[in-house]
Amino acid sequence: MKKFILLLTGILTFITISGCSRMHLTDEDVLNEEPTIVTTVFPAYDFARAIAGNRANVILLVPPGTEIHDYSPSPGDMKQILHSSLFIYNGGESDAWVEELINSSDSRVNQLRMMDCVDLITEQITEEMFSHETNEQEPDEHVWTSPRNAATICNAICNELTKLDPENEKVYQKNSAAYTQKLTQLDIQFQDIVDTSPKNLLVFADRFPARYFTDEYGLQYAAIYPGCSEESEASARTIARIVEIVRENNISCVLFIEMSNRKIADIICEETGCESAEFNCCHNISKDDFESGKTYIDLMTENLDTVRKALS
Repeated sequence: MKKFILLLTGILTFITISGCSRMHLTDEDVLNEEPTIVTTVFPAYDFARAIAGNRANVILLVPPGTEIHDYSPSPGDMKQILHSSLFIYNGGESDAWVEELINSSDSRVNQLRMMDCVDLITEQITEEMFSHETNEQEPDEHVWTSPRNAATICNAICNELTKLDPENEKVYQKNSAAYTQKLTQLDIQFQDIVDTSPKNLLVFADRFPARYFTDEYGLQYAAIYPGCSEESEASARTIARIVEIVRENNISCVLFIEMSNRKIADIICEETGCESAEFNCCHNISKDDFESGKTYIDLMTENLDTVRKALS
């Protein structure tokens, strides 16, 4: 934290010297009258670009293919935030640096914290997570994994854009309605899979950032870690208990999340003969997928088959 504060002090000094107002941005920035929306995580970026359309410049700070929990903002990232028309971030422990930045700056940044848009759920330490202390539970940060929460967040982004640019209110409302309709269709499809599947248990042989998803559809779950725990090694006891759960419930497919090394999933598959599949929690997107224009809707649509397979 001391290193971060020293870095932040230097950055703010630099920004003060170079000028914090938009008049001190580059000529291109000055000529560009469209709002600039800066986002930290991919879901915020995708929601914002869908709603803004071509009426705003939307920036994703965390590079595609990067693990968001390892991300540290550069001086350039911080400057973009302080000069943005709207800054959208998730909140929670992984975004602790955001509060430090905003509270230490004299600039007034229009901001939207996604965790403030929905009802929060506390990370749950389930019985198989033997290595975790139950007194360290935090609110689960991964609010976007529920399509219904995603729709609520989209409505909040639409409202913020309307405040910034009231002349284009109808455009933002139309774009938001079109996107939330896609989210509603996803929600219906997930619910139909859950309602018609013979099982009601998802086993994550990995971290577990999908609590909002499982709660939304009344699913039970078992996992190696709560949330996106920073622990790198699962205990043998935890893995053994997951193996028991797979066998006891005749689970044919365990899940791992995007950008996982899949090591634990491979161990459990070898022990039980089950298969594994990726459940994309949409923290971030691969570089190839980003460049091809994949969206949150696309990634969650791919999860439909995964959930169907895992509950079969």
